[in-house]
Amino acid sequence: MPKLRFALFGNLYQPKKSVLVKKLLCALEEHGAEVIIDRPFHEYLTQQLMLDINPTSLIDDDNFRADYAVSMGGDGTFLQTASRVGNKGIPILGINMGRMGFLADVSADEIDQVVDNIYEGHFREEERSVLQVEFSSAPPAEKPDTMPYPFALNEVAVLKRDNSSMISIRVDVDGEYLTTYQADGLIINTPTGSTGYALSVGGPIMSPESHELGITPVAPHSLNMRPISLPDHVVVNLTIGSRNHNFLVAIDGRSQACTEDVRLTIRRAPYSISVLKRPESSFFRTLRTKLAWGTDVRTENR
Repeated sequence: MPKLRFALFGNLYQPKKSVLVKKLLCALEEHGAEVIIDRPFHEYLTQQLMLDINPTSLIDDDNFRADYAVSMGGDGTFLQTASRVGNKGIPILGINMGRMGFLADVSADEIDQVVDNIYEGHFREEERSVLQVEFSSAPPAEKPDTMPYPFALNEVAVLKRDNSSMISIRVDVDGEYLTTYQADGLIINTPTGSTGYALSVGGPIMSPESHELGITPVAPHSLNMRPISLPDHVVVNLTIGSRNHNFLVAIDGRSQACTEDVRLTIRRAPYSISVLKRPESSFFRTLRTKLAWGTDVRTENR
């Protein structure tokens, strides 16, 4: 079997979890794997945590090659890893060093087993849809030379900025007027993102393999403004009005200030992200264990 190459990315703020990094590296070394590490993560491990690590090479940009990418952290770290992987088609394994772990769902005591599973071919790859954001010709209000990475595995959020006034968000779907939201913001999410920010403001949970996108208002000024799910082949256009003439766009948490003359077009990206899962993993089991979904507190308290 040819040597496998693993690209390692990680959270820079969890010093107590350094033992997990050593455990993963030892497991990969036993299989003779090549390991390349994102330079900031490598510097953190060697200079701050004083770990003795000798990777095959370091990752300095997004032009890297690997058979698998490993994200060590929480779901936020996983989203950052997904942005680095982009359209390379590299499956991502998420090792949970955070709290929730929907995407990064491999626990510390499963590291050795999951590495063995990879080499034995006992794993699943789940394809997760990605959203693409296009800005109109007007540049963002700040840092006009640096447009944000325009792809989101979780969601694109349009949010008010700087004051307490709501913003107005006109939504057109495939050229047809849907409605205008008066709200603190609006979230357009993938099925993967349905258990993230969208869930916290009342959006519906979507199965990862469903071909949908969700539209959920944030604190709407009307009881009639309910979340809606649409097929993910549609094109959504947003036109934003604001009392202070600007707003924020957050793409998987990466925010960018825009002026109100910037219009957004959101559609499904031409590629997907492959997430590596253990054979026994289940989305519904994760809902029950991570979110206590479906739990009846009346019976739990008896």
